[in-house]
Amino acid sequence: MLPEQGVAADGEVRVVHDGPLAWVTLSHPGKLNAMSRAMWRHLREVFTALPTVEGLRCVVLRGEGGHFCAGGDISEYPGFRYAPDSLRAFHEGDVWGGLQAILDCDVPVVAQIEGACMGAGVEISACCDLRIAGQSAKFGAPIAKLGFPMAPREAALVAGAVGAATAREMLLEAAVFGADSMQQRGFLNRVLADAEVAHEAAATARRIAALAPQAARLNKQTLRRLAASTVVPADAYAYADSEEHREGISAFLGKRRPSFTL
Repeated sequence: MLPEQGVAADGEVRVVHDGPLAWVTLSHPGKLNAMSRAMWRHLREVFTALPTVEGLRCVVLRGEGGHFCAGGDISEYPGFRYAPDSLRAFHEGDVWGGLQAILDCDVPVVAQIEGACMGAGVEISACCDLRIAGQSAKFGAPIAKLGFPMAPREAALVAGAVGAATAREMLLEAAVFGADSMQQRGFLNRVLADAEVAHEAAATARRIAALAPQAARLNKQTLRRLAASTVVPADAYAYADSEEHREGISAFLGKRRPSFTL
């Protein structure tokens, strides 16, 4: 049984189930669907429940209002990012819990990517089986501007999906790429005119749903076993109380340029 919908004030993850297909929508109005902690937790609940839905054969994961996901909800960050224990709980509990639930979902997942696909958006789409994007979609993880690194498991996930060279550009240069470039780099399966993305994602889901469902689930299980695991270092979140970390987030929230010093 699918869980109740999320809390709209903190964003929500909505699910529409129609026969063999389900549409999961990230919604955070006014924030380009940036992921709040509540959304990460609900994402985990949704994708844990989806494989148990009778007759379900494919899931389309999308964002609301012409954008996929612009990253994390930075307005929440001062409340938990500056202590190692709470920072670790956020990344290893909330964020990785949501991402792992998508990775563990035996039902095929198609990402319908439009507009902003940044940070958390790249991570979420990296968990999907097929990625279909609009021509104007933008991809990156410019957290270097915020004064903190990508969490270990998340970095391994992104590097595995976009390639090590592209991940280094995203993380070290804060590089942002267009859809055509990300297709050339092997991240996207198809790039279409923006107006055609939703139609193609639905058509792809219907093609998958028309094929052998048990074979699809077995293929996903096999591919998952082949994926490398990542061990999180004990000091991975020791930077929590650093001046650089605080300055990056404070500057973003204050709408000013950060001043980073060694």
